[in-house]
Amino acid sequence: MSAWEDLELLLDSPSSLTVTSNARGTVKDKANFKPEDDVAALRKAIEGLGTTEKTLIDVLTQRSNAQRQLIGTAYQKATGRTLVADLEGDTHGDFEDLLVALVTPPAAYDCHEVMKAIKGPGTTESTLTEIFASRSNGQIKAMTDVYLKETGRLMSHDLKSEVSGDYGKALLILAEGKRDESTNVDTAKAKAEAKALYEAGEKKWGTDEAKFIDILCHRSVPQLRQTLIEYKNISKKTLQESIESEMSGDLEELLVAVVKCVKNAPAYFAERLFKAMKGAGTTESTLTRILVSRSEIDLMDIKEEYKKLFGYTLYSRLEVCTPDGSLLGTLQLKSILLNYFISNYG
Repeated sequence: MSAWEDLELLLDSPSSLTVTSNARGTVKDKANFKPEDDVAALRKAIEGLGTTEKTLIDVLTQRSNAQRQLIGTAYQKATGRTLVADLEGDTHGDFEDLLVALVTPPAAYDCHEVMKAIKGPGTTESTLTEIFASRSNGQIKAMTDVYLKETGRLMSHDLKSEVSGDYGKALLILAEGKRDESTNVDTAKAKAEAKALYEAGEKKWGTDEAKFIDILCHRSVPQLRQTLIEYKNISKKTLQESIESEMSGDLEELLVAVVKCVKNAPAYFAERLFKAMKGAGTTESTLTRILVSRSEIDLMDIKEEYKKLFGYTLYSRLEVCTPDGSLLGTLQLKSILLNYFISNYG
């Protein structure tokens, strides 16, 4: 049975969308942390003849994000320069992107990923879908606060000009960060809404997308989990299967992502990582975003789900190569991604 089918196990399972503990993250605070020592090591690695990538990797992957922020503050005080600026000046490509991600506060990092997704011609809907389907209200609010501070505009205003149709409606609801986060479950309501969803899709000619959007984008995780169970009892199909048969394109991708994150967010991210390394080439930006953003939330669970879903470890896939036989990006990027696991899994 796949990670998406164990509906009866959902009700007692913790959710990464609501659990605030970082106990399932792989990156923890380093004991006996002394930012001044790390600053000295980083300065030597950056200011010396050539850049010592190993030092950058060893320091930045083995400190929590909070500790990296203290390093950044101490670095600027000691040098008069920001750590981000020096990393951008001394590294390049995917390696630079990953190092900058590591020293950026989580809310700012999410914000910058959204900015990249809507910048210039075209919009990277897959990135927007991943972020807004998987973040809690608190994470979305923190992200939008950074966006307003850095641009002077509301994130929702800029998103509205980039996305449209039913996909745009659903994404903008999620981007409001107002999903119900109560833990109470109304079983009668779950049955009624499961019936409403069935009648809006499977039972009728055509699909009432608005009904799916309203319920899936507003209800709490516990409430939706009960609704998923009730839907299966009515339809004999899962809600995910119904969405996949009734819809298409970006809206289908978004609503399926919401359902998957409600069921099992680590499995959703494991699947995203697998797809990023599948086929010709590797989507390094996706690897970077997921490993960095989930490293202090649920990366241990993502690793476990990856093994369950695909039969081999995430570490082994990162270590060897991409399925097409090419090395994973640059050697520095490969080293730093592996270090996330080496330093925490032994």
